Amino acid sequence: MATPLTSAPFASGVVVYCRAGFESEAAQELDAIAAQAGVAGFARTERNAGFAEFVLTQEGAPDALQRLLGWSRLTFARQSLAVIGQFKALPREDRLSPLLAALPADFRVGDVWVETPDSDAAKPLTAFCRSFNNAFVQQLRRSHQLDAASPWRLHALFPTGERCLLGLTLVDHAAPWPQGIPRLKFPRDAPSRSTLKLDEALQVLLNAGERERWFKPGMTAVDLGAAPGGWTWQLVRRGLQVTAVDNGPMNEALMASGLVAHKREDGFRYQPRQRVDWMVCDMVEQPRRVAERMAAWLAAGWCLRSVFNLKLPMKKRYAEVQQAFATMRAEVNAAGRELEIRAKQLYHDREEITVFAQTR
Repeated sequence: MATPLTSAPFASGVVVYCRAGFESEAAQELDAIAAQAGVAGFARTERNAGFAEFVLTQEGAPDALQRLLGWSRLTFARQSLAVIGQFKALPREDRLSPLLAALPADFRVGDVWVETPDSDAAKPLTAFCRSFNNAFVQQLRRSHQLDAASPWRLHALFPTGERCLLGLTLVDHAAPWPQGIPRLKFPRDAPSRSTLKLDEALQVLLNAGERERWFKPGMTAVDLGAAPGGWTWQLVRRGLQVTAVDNGPMNEALMASGLVAHKREDGFRYQPRQRVDWMVCDMVEQPRRVAERMAAWLAAGWCLRSVFNLKLPMKKRYAEVQQAFATMRAEVNAAGRELEIRAKQLYHDREEITVFAQTR
């Protein structure tokens, strides 16, 4: 990181935002990263809270924390914060003063986001967060603690009206959307709502430069399990020529674009005649089987890059993901290639994660 965490107020741990119901997976991921980095602490969760915490239990916490934070490399986290204050019984008549007191007078932030977890219990707090956000900004401006040049953003996460986790992020290393959720509008001419999953994946898993370089008119793609064409639609709107593989029917308007060739074949057996720039896949199948097929494509060099979904089981979901990734790396490495994987449980995912993979 360009700015060391040692320049921030003392942080007691990390909080990550996640999908409600996946707190355990987010905590397991934090525990695994901490173990690999030799960081002492423990993860804790609350069922359906929409967030998970990792509490540091060692000296030199800021240095340890720097090894734990990393929103973009966490699969089950939408955002990650360095926790600088926890408040469990904020007085309704003055919630702001205790939060301001936790921020040193000489510390500057560029912005403040007041948020709730993405959970049913926290949704009634949305209006409160908007008004409280305005008050927070105004007070920081009066105290000269708001500075547009600061690399830090202050977050106040309210699970309830009386409870708050106060945290910091480095803007260049954090999710750029409130709650870590890109708010996308469904395109009226798209064939299915699944189109939003690929749109979100390309925004979350790739940076702006990669999107510009890797999606140019005339590039080629294969969409496995394409019908009726939600993911194909996203590729066509970027000018790619797409081979849509599915025994089911494709959207007529999409076929009329002239950029789609429909192959009525089994997506798990189809092989391209020549290498394509992209392969995407949103088929309902066991995650290990999907991972094996994706690995076969990448190991054989049939595609340069891939985006696909892994549908997760009801139990041992974190372990299933790690096993799928290990299977892919083993096959690609055996072919003499290196595999890069980026994965995220997106807002438009449900019991699944979305993965970007490429060989190097």
